[in-house]
Amino acid sequence: MKPTNPAADPGPSTFLGRVRASLAPTGLPSDDRGRMRLVVDSLVLHLHPTKVNTRSLSLTYTWGLGGLSAMLVMILAFTGILLTNNYTPSPAEAYQSILNLRANVWFGDLLRNLHHWAANLLVLVAALHLLRVFFTGAFRPPRALNWLMGLALLLLVVAANFTGYLLPWDQLAYWAITVATSLLTYIPLIGAALSRTLLGGPEVGAATLRNFYSLHIGVIPASMILLMSFHFWRVRKDGDLSVPRQPDEPLTVKLEKVTTIPFLVRRELAFALIWLALLVTWSMWVSAPLEGIANPQVSPNPAKAAWYFLGLQELLLHFHPLVAALLIPGAALLGLAALPFADYRVESTGIYFRSRRGRDLAVLATGLALLITPIWVLLDEFVVKWSEWFPAWPTLITTGLLPLAALILGLLILDEFYNHLGANTEERILALVIFLTAAFIVLTAIGIFFRGPGMGLFWPWAMPAGHG
Repeated sequence: MKPTNPAADPGPSTFLGRVRASLAPTGLPSDDRGRMRLVVDSLVLHLHPTKVNTRSLSLTYTWGLGGLSAMLVMILAFTGILLTNNYTPSPAEAYQSILNLRANVWFGDLLRNLHHWAANLLVLVAALHLLRVFFTGAFRPPRALNWLMGLALLLLVVAANFTGYLLPWDQLAYWAITVATSLLTYIPLIGAALSRTLLGGPEVGAATLRNFYSLHIGVIPASMILLMSFHFWRVRKDGDLSVPRQPDEPLTVKLEKVTTIPFLVRRELAFALIWLALLVTWSMWVSAPLEGIANPQVSPNPAKAAWYFLGLQELLLHFHPLVAALLIPGAALLGLAALPFADYRVESTGIYFRSRRGRDLAVLATGLALLITPIWVLLDEFVVKWSEWFPAWPTLITTGLLPLAALILGLLILDEFYNHLGANTEERILALVIFLTAAFIVLTAIGIFFRGPGMGLFWPWAMPAGHG
């Protein structure tokens, strides 16, 4: 039975047709090639609807972030399987495994570089994908459950990077994990027990390496695959991607649809090939970092966590550990999970930043965060001395609750300012989330570039030779 839609049936002269033809052996009878072609089409249509809205094909709406995340997971799975064949998870052999991989295994260094940079890129892409969904209001019902699954997947991506960070067993990895896992001890009641369970003892050691290795190659990937499968299924179940719209555009506008094959698939193939080429090129020229073998007796100065935890490490310099390691991150996660139930007006779904005024507020919120956050860091570093002003008070109050109250008061003032500008509830929520996100990015940048020996502030270009 021949397809009735020529657009959905690209011949051998098209790119997609040649891909299909390459998947079907030329020696097969035409009926067998047709069946092979149906298998390929069925696989594609298990992941996509049969038709998509033409507007959803716009790169500037989704930026291909969801598909790019899936591609990076596949690259990580492929390179990870190859890397495990040349790795031994023990302190005595882990570092030598990396050296042997780089020196004696064909394309071993390229594989490690590709795995490392794909993992780091996945953290960025997954976070940007979550932000894109938020900016376009695509987290609202009926997509609320998928929003929660996206949050869970982002946490798994960070966990995968965190557990993999230790595996080279060099100084950078050892002390980054030591700093990061120390945050767990500040969780009341269960923190110390949780830290010992994860580390397999009181400090980073052989048991930690085995625990992280098993989590990295087993538990976390299996969880990610299950959640990703559910995530993709829910996208279709919830009516596919949200449709991009312009502010003040009526919901009753009739929108054109086209078949997924070939219109969406060929764009996805081209996008994936471009990113794959960029990632391979980068991995050929830029090596994954590797310092000397881990030495528990020699601590680097400063000892920093992995870059995606440096925002939290920066918070620890300004707040009591209970506030910085538990209250603020916990409130942020709960707030993100509650977004579909606080901002639920589906009328603006598909509109970037909700409205024209929302776009202006987004720019304003970003500018305020870029200005206020460094000023606050400097004031807290050199001017505000809560402990000195109230020496008899517990540190939980002077370095925890007092600065937290000041932060909450500042956010309430900012919210009232947005309200004074005429913003409605969804626009105010948008502006506050953007402000906090931009502020956290600034804190992360300060932790990466402007914290030197003793975690003191410094100008990177003015650092004396021999430090770093």
